[in-house]
Amino acid sequence: MKENPYEIVRMFERVVAEYTGAPYAVSVDSCTNALFLSLKYKAKLESLHQRLHTHIVIPKRTYLSVPQSIIRAGYNLVFDEREWEGTYDLIGSNVVDAAKRFTSNMYVPGKMMCLSFHIKKHLKISKGGMILTDDPDAVAWLKKARYEGRSEGVRYQDDDIDMLGWNMYMTPQQAAHGLTLMQNFPKDNPDLPEDPPYRDLTEFTIFRNTPVLKK
Repeated sequence: MKENPYEIVRMFERVVAEYTGAPYAVSVDSCTNALFLSLKYKAKLESLHQRLHTHIVIPKRTYLSVPQSIIRAGYNLVFDEREWEGTYDLIGSNVVDAAKRFTSNMYVPGKMMCLSFHIKKHLKISKGGMILTDDPDAVAWLKKARYEGRSEGVRYQDDDIDMLGWNMYMTPQQAAHGLTLMQNFPKDNPDLPEDPPYRDLTEFTIFRNTPVLKK
């Protein structure tokens, strides 16, 4: 019987879930796309009216792709002046940007926590991300959404695509690298600083007119 090369991806997901204390972990190709897919899952559960009237609030000093993911997911963007370390909530959702944190038992119940495995982060795969969640329905949707609507474990030739998806899956090669790094990975890790600090995103033309909540 031919082995499924994507079993290594599932193994990596199980290891990360156990390490972080999350019931489930769904791998993707970047933290940016982890945030995007988490927000698209939220949007899937809402009416168009709800989505159009929902404002997602994030710090104005964060990575450039985060506000872009919010807008691309169909939500209204608002900045605030929070100072943060390690993680921050995307207020208006249950999504958490946890790109700067990777330590044991970090999972917060009820949240969709988005991890980064970029070369600058704790687990230096070079690229990749993961969504920690306790929602089995979210897991089922995310696994299809990340892989062009395909069913996990079903050959392309034998599958029936019943939803639109994206090409945002983690490769077996990336997962194998992650598993190797996890073999001797520390139990406790401090949050990563950003040096130099993140730029104020309202300085960019594209975000210049975005509302900013004052302290």
